[in-house]
Amino acid sequence: MNIKAGFMASAMLLAQPFLLGAAAHAERVLRLDEAPIGEIDPAKATDYADTVLATNIYDTLVYPKAGGPGVEPLLATEWSIDGTSYTFKLRDGVKFHSGNALTADDVVFSLNRMVAMGQGFSSLFAGRVAKAEAIDPLTVKFTLSEPYAPFLAALVRLPIVDSKLVLQNKADGKHGEFGDYGEAFLSAHDAGSGAYKVDSQNPQSETVMVKFAGYFLPFAEKAPDRVRYRYGIEAPTVRALMSRGEHDIADLWLPPEVIRAASAEKGIKLVTEAGGATGEYIKLNTARAPLDDVHCRLALTYAFDYATTLKILKINDKYAQGIAMKGPLPSGLMGYDKDLPDYKQDMAKAKEELAKCKYDPKTSPIDIAWIAEVPARERVALLMQSSFSKLGFPVKVIKTPWALVSDQVTKPATAPHAVEIAVAAVTPDPDSLLYNMYSSKVPPTWMSAEHLKDDKVDALLEAGRTETDPAKRDVIYKELNKTLRDLAPAINAYEFTGVYTVRSAITVPKLEDKSKQTLDNFNLVFRDISVAE
Repeated sequence: MNIKAGFMASAMLLAQPFLLGAAAHAERVLRLDEAPIGEIDPAKATDYADTVLATNIYDTLVYPKAGGPGVEPLLATEWSIDGTSYTFKLRDGVKFHSGNALTADDVVFSLNRMVAMGQGFSSLFAGRVAKAEAIDPLTVKFTLSEPYAPFLAALVRLPIVDSKLVLQNKADGKHGEFGDYGEAFLSAHDAGSGAYKVDSQNPQSETVMVKFAGYFLPFAEKAPDRVRYRYGIEAPTVRALMSRGEHDIADLWLPPEVIRAASAEKGIKLVTEAGGATGEYIKLNTARAPLDDVHCRLALTYAFDYATTLKILKINDKYAQGIAMKGPLPSGLMGYDKDLPDYKQDMAKAKEELAKCKYDPKTSPIDIAWIAEVPARERVALLMQSSFSKLGFPVKVIKTPWALVSDQVTKPATAPHAVEIAVAAVTPDPDSLLYNMYSSKVPPTWMSAEHLKDDKVDALLEAGRTETDPAKRDVIYKELNKTLRDLAPAINAYEFTGVYTVRSAITVPKLEDKSKQTLDNFNLVFRDISVAE
């Protein structure tokens, strides 16, 4: 199988009305925010903010395709697949921010670094890639240990780093000749080739990026010269800043009433990211009593008030922050089964399941954490408290900062009984969502706060990775979808449909034109955005 993609990249460049030169103008600054702090080391990145940063600071071999499933070329111009071997030709003339030329050696180094560090999305590659080698300066070959159907899609999560710069700045560490693999350096600097480079990094307040004039793709005529990506701004502050024209794009996590009120103001509009790849899950700690009993988990699943939750998420007749789910797989991914029944609250069934549980609810307290930076989740937590209390559980609701939640949930003993967390498919493949959440082989992260260990789930996850026939893979993921419904490691609360509040002077093509929208998390491409003077 050979895929020629060079002509596609050329057509993409010619089709867009970009300005090659412009008269001097005042510096255009794009100001946006995100609730959690962003991680700028691409080998450690996992969160929404991290993806936005990686997308703009670094490049990958392929990128999620706009307007549909699959991938399209970025650093790779073409590739061939021969069994378990994938060979990529690289774009010539690409420069890193340092001025170093990007070569196949950098691709090999980036993969080896991610796997060795064992963080971020390393599970997409660890144990799957037997060898990565530079055939020549512009050709890289990956040899897989076995058939791995999601591999091409997984490459959207392999940002390529400047190996020369990283090694020049390595410190002592546990990786032999590679020291710390530049981990300390890349916590405050970048080693990318992306359209924007890091100007300053304050992990408590903001990442500031500036346009990289040597980027190999063009910029929109009014693309920002500087981007200020702010962290942890309270919702009232965000709204006040936008009202004064001092902020451009608000994060996705504002309460519905704040978005509704802001959209009524002159000079503010709403846009949505609804790629069908993000689930909103009430993650249940399956390793901690009483939720180590499946019947207790099913009782909570039936007791959850889905209809009221969707009402809470409604902004107006056109926009809402969520739609109903039918299982752990959102509607845009392989394996989604539209024929499964909708979830609905059923207290009678909840009590039936509870009667089968080995624990007495009256002596089994449940703690529910809600993420402090996302105020709307307090309402869902309080709704759960009301419903679960009716089953006899003593329920405590705890406001917890994301930094603490993301640490707590990696350990069964400290993870709360229940916490609402949005998880998006990190590649255009269901494996990237469900494997990170439910494989017992993956080191625990915030994505796997359920701590599920189930042999059938593990077997289906592995089958989905090794089966290369798309039709057979669809059957596997439909079975997995149903199996997870029955095991109830999480309450599949709703499919998240992100709504951005944007100043009217800002144009975000990938969010305003559905034909240009791609996988959730990958649509804030700064070079495409226009900032009116």
